[in-house]
Amino acid sequence: MADIPAGTPAPAAAPELLGLRDQIDALDQQLLDLLNRRAHVAEQVGEVKRREGTPFFRPDRVAQVIEKIKTANPGPLKAEHVAAIWREIMSACLALESPQRVAVLGPVGTFCEQAAIEYFGGAADLIYCASFDEVFHATASGSAQYGVVGVENMTEGVVTRSLDLFLHTPTHVVGEVSLLIRHNLMRKENSLQGIEAVLAHPQALAQCQNWLNKHLPDAERRAVSSNAEGARLAASNPAWAAIASERASTLFGLHIVAHAVQDEAYNRTRFAVITLPQTMATPPASGRDCTSLIVSVPNRPGAMHDLLVPLKTHGVSMTRLESRPARTGQWDYYFYIDLDGHPSQPHVAAALAELRELCAFFKIIGAYPLKA
Repeated sequence: MADIPAGTPAPAAAPELLGLRDQIDALDQQLLDLLNRRAHVAEQVGEVKRREGTPFFRPDRVAQVIEKIKTANPGPLKAEHVAAIWREIMSACLALESPQRVAVLGPVGTFCEQAAIEYFGGAADLIYCASFDEVFHATASGSAQYGVVGVENMTEGVVTRSLDLFLHTPTHVVGEVSLLIRHNLMRKENSLQGIEAVLAHPQALAQCQNWLNKHLPDAERRAVSSNAEGARLAASNPAWAAIASERASTLFGLHIVAHAVQDEAYNRTRFAVITLPQTMATPPASGRDCTSLIVSVPNRPGAMHDLLVPLKTHGVSMTRLESRPARTGQWDYYFYIDLDGHPSQPHVAAALAELRELCAFFKIIGAYPLKA
């Protein structure tokens, strides 16, 4: 095909196409008018909530609205795409009522940021922190209304620092986000050659260790506070590479030289949404909930067996059990437990009451809907 000379005008659109474009323009204007009408109603809702002192952000209400919209959707738009659109609409309207300040692990481009946007929508006011310690502190101090922290990866297990921080924080868990994680190797040069160091969060380095052993065995593996921080640093040195998200590569102007370098194709990470009880009380039961708690028992024979008896007696399923040293010098441990169910359910309440009597330490750190 011969090259088209520069400056040649584009061919005129067919009349049929022009007519369809006119229809889209008219529909876009109608959508804009309706969205602004919805926003005006949302502002009125905000005024009522402000007078009554009720919470502005209601994730259960968001879930109900989105589920209703998905059910009513006749297509051809896919249900998950409609859900994503409505989450952003509700996020933008909530920002008019009261902007939500959310602390996340920074800088921009982290998976933690992505989890926060998935939960709160793109209109949330994100506060970027250098560590999960800072996320907890910002949320507990009230400088952020909510925080989002990583708690568990399906291949590398729990994020131990987050578990330790739950022990003494006044915050509790009100929601969770589960993300499918795709790690990418990126750098300034569009080549795998000459990489001296790979920078990433310790969890990401662990999740990609087999790939790194095979393809970059001589490169130093340098742990940093977040994957996005690794990408930011890699942008300053052509001999460095980072493991991070596609969004991070765009934000920091890096080439992705290897896609999906995680060792497990189906690599998911759970993030917990935390807040102070006075900001948001425990969400009501949704029918598919998790109750998370921390306990310790006296260091004596049979103590762990006794811990499980109330759960068996009342038919409560334990979905996770992790131990962390109590650091007392006495070989004592705290146990982090996830239970299937909500404290408002009679059988769960009965099991928790009996469990409390057996424990030297007992703390419920959250009851929240599970991510579908």
